[in-house]
Amino acid sequence: MDKIKYAIEGILFAAGEPVKASKLAVVLDKTVEEIEAAAEALKAEYDRDSRGFNIIEISEGYQMCSRPEYYTYIREILGEQRNQPLSNAAMEALAIVAYKQPVTRGVIEKIRGVNSDGCVNRLYERGLIEEAGRLDAPGRPILYRTTDTFLRCFGLRTPRDLPPINFEKILPEMLSEGEQMTLEEIENV
Repeated sequence: MDKIKYAIEGILFAAGEPVKASKLAVVLDKTVEEIEAAAEALKAEYDRDSRGFNIIEISEGYQMCSRPEYYTYIREILGEQRNQPLSNAAMEALAIVAYKQPVTRGVIEKIRGVNSDGCVNRLYERGLIEEAGRLDAPGRPILYRTTDTFLRCFGLRTPRDLPPINFEKILPEMLSEGEQMTLEEIENV
């Protein structure tokens, strides 16, 4: 088991991005269950020893990353990274993509009620959303979905880990009187 664990550790360290458990299984000639058990053993070892890094699960795979509690030290060594927060408009667009993916820019704009070109472009440039194909409709609009970077930033394994939204509760706050959209319209967009 140790050989598998440390092989996974080396692969994740070198990859620097998420690696699917199924790919690890093929490369290491093991079952996905054996890979999952070895990854869990590594995570437990890192927790027990308070190591400076850990393994997180993303999109049916794993990635090695530094522990949040050591961020201040890492930032001091590497310098302050340019970390501009997303605007409220970009967060709205990102939430729409996350909850309704795959989704077109037109649907994002219909829900938000305003042009969302800038928001969608910014999210795409930051690697939070990506193209997921094209809709089989006139003009063949691009479909967008969230990325592994999105999952990593929000601490999620899959988009299914997003908390549920109660549209009935937030609907009155979302819309002004002049632009009423029913709950059914939002859910069916």
